[in-house]
Amino acid sequence: MPFRVAFSMAFLAFTVLFAPVMVAAQEPIMDFVRAEVEGIIEVSSGGEYPLQEAQLRILSGPESGDRIAIKNELFGNREDLRMAVGQTVVLQRIERPDGSKMYSFQEHYRLPALFIAFVLFLLLGALIGRKRGVMSLIGLGISILIIVFVIFPLMIAGWNAFAVSIVASFLIAGSTILISHGYNKRTMLALSATCITLVISILLAVFTVAITKLFGLGSEESVFLQLDPSIHIDPKGLLLAGIVIGALGVLDDVTTTQVSAVHEVHKANPSYTFAQLFSAGTSVGREHVASMINTLVLAYAGASLPLFLLFSLSGDVPMWVTVNSAFLAEEIVRTLVGSAALLLAVPIATFLAAYGFSEH
Repeated sequence: MPFRVAFSMAFLAFTVLFAPVMVAAQEPIMDFVRAEVEGIIEVSSGGEYPLQEAQLRILSGPESGDRIAIKNELFGNREDLRMAVGQTVVLQRIERPDGSKMYSFQEHYRLPALFIAFVLFLLLGALIGRKRGVMSLIGLGISILIIVFVIFPLMIAGWNAFAVSIVASFLIAGSTILISHGYNKRTMLALSATCITLVISILLAVFTVAITKLFGLGSEESVFLQLDPSIHIDPKGLLLAGIVIGALGVLDDVTTTQVSAVHEVHKANPSYTFAQLFSAGTSVGREHVASMINTLVLAYAGASLPLFLLFSLSGDVPMWVTVNSAFLAEEIVRTLVGSAALLLAVPIATFLAAYGFSEH
């Protein structure tokens, strides 16, 4: 009897300690490789959609240089799933526990084309903007670095997404504006206006999200994040973070333009009083804001155009239900807060600039 008990306990300990390792060792291994399409035949699969039989040469990974054959069904007759001879594609590679490997088409390989487009953008910015353009590109790079290496890791680590976005937004505003425009009176006035407007935008975002009863779960991406047990991100905080960062993206343009306009008016008319500078700057700002709000709304609408179209085709769903949906309400709130930030930035930046450049 004691032997049985000892054996049972030993077996239980072995199961607890080593069973997960054994199970993990038996799970398929998945990774991705690049491959060049060398030959392709489109045949009828006997089903609803066409089927491609392709011969490919692997370009990366441990099997680089090997030639394989795969079948690729064009579900829904989607052109983005169609391969052509000479193309480089991304394949999903699954290695089973028995050592056999299975490949399937994942995506077209776009990195070289994206790199070319990025280089053209850099050249265009440097050619037209000259020194300011180059400095703006450096500021853009710093913003991306802060988002990728500060905001994302802290959010994934479980930090409050909203708090992280607030701190990062002020960090982005300070670094990018100073780098892009240099340290001078105009820049400091624009930075002050940006920070003041950003604080008001944060309060507006919190208030609007609260009264509209939004919880940040209006998109599939947010729901997927909640389904991952290894990630602990507050969806409402993530929604607020997106609104704040989006508002920051348009504030720099308005504040720096307003301060520059007032400064130019002051240089042309040094005797202008505060009231005259404020009036002239506000006149310029109204024209700027009128076009910027339209741009902001169209940018948000264009980014979500496929889903908007899908909603419009739902003939059995009343319009008020569609507008009331979490997804559309989030986009409306995002647009309204961003537009409100634009409107507020004009008088704030104009007031600071008129006060800073006038003789009071």
